[in-house]
Amino acid sequence: MTAPATAPAPDLSVSFAGIQLKNPVIAASGTFGYGVEFEDVVHLNKLGGFVVKGLSAEPMAGNPPPRLYETPAGMLNAIGLQNIGARAFVEEKLPKLRKMKNIVVFANIFGYSREEYEQTIEILNEGEGIAAYELNVSCPNTSAGGIHFGGDPRALDEVVNTAKRISRRPLIVKLSPNVTSISQMARVAQEAGADAISLVNTFVAMAIDPETRRPRIANVTAGLSGPAIKPIAVRMVYDAARAVSIPVIGMGGISTAADVVEFMLAGATAVQIGTASYWDPVATEKIATELESWCVLHHIERVAALTGGVVTE
Repeated sequence: MTAPATAPAPDLSVSFAGIQLKNPVIAASGTFGYGVEFEDVVHLNKLGGFVVKGLSAEPMAGNPPPRLYETPAGMLNAIGLQNIGARAFVEEKLPKLRKMKNIVVFANIFGYSREEYEQTIEILNEGEGIAAYELNVSCPNTSAGGIHFGGDPRALDEVVNTAKRISRRPLIVKLSPNVTSISQMARVAQEAGADAISLVNTFVAMAIDPETRRPRIANVTAGLSGPAIKPIAVRMVYDAARAVSIPVIGMGGISTAADVVEFMLAGATAVQIGTASYWDPVATEKIATELESWCVLHHIERVAALTGGVVTE
């Protein structure tokens, strides 16, 4: 008797801006160090890719502690983009990453001014092994820059234009959810030359200790992430994806394969996973594996076919 044929493994590959990923699961910036720190914990080649900590032209110490606080179904953070600086990344971290096989590295970029964004990109242009730049115009945890660019259409247009002009790699613009219209900001980024957009970054939030009457975070306000923000993030990805023709990378509270599918149905080509790595350092790899099982169970031959597949009628 002939054994029943085994169904072929689903095709989990996705692509955007000329970049091919083995699956749509990307580890988000600020939650995965520079990648090398996770080398002994996560099989990096099992991920679609990962985004390194936000890099600035000069090293940054970040905000004073306390900088993290757990909330119901989420987390507040005000790290303040602490990093070793773009030059040290190119000289110390990037050579180690280049030795790893079958990985895709994205560099997240931050600046307090257009000139600082430009300086950072010029330094990173000298390095090899970076697939694309993710322009962070949405961090709410610094005193200047960041969220200023992500919340002002004119400023966003200027910084994206500047970055695109000097970048030797595809440009992903990471948008802030702390805006009146995410659709408008998505269109501005596209018209200014973005090759893709990623969203959402954290929501401005706050927690106070009733006993001491002091803020839980030294910075007073912080960015809220985790499962608590997922429904809002899904809605914003849906709105942004309908507003632009460039690819959208979705993020915000993803902790299961079903969450990945939800974002893709809303219009995301790929996703980023951040806060989940704090409670389980192997979360990204587990979710990537779980996604394959989900596709087999639901008879999905190509995961890319899920993008924009939400049924609204």
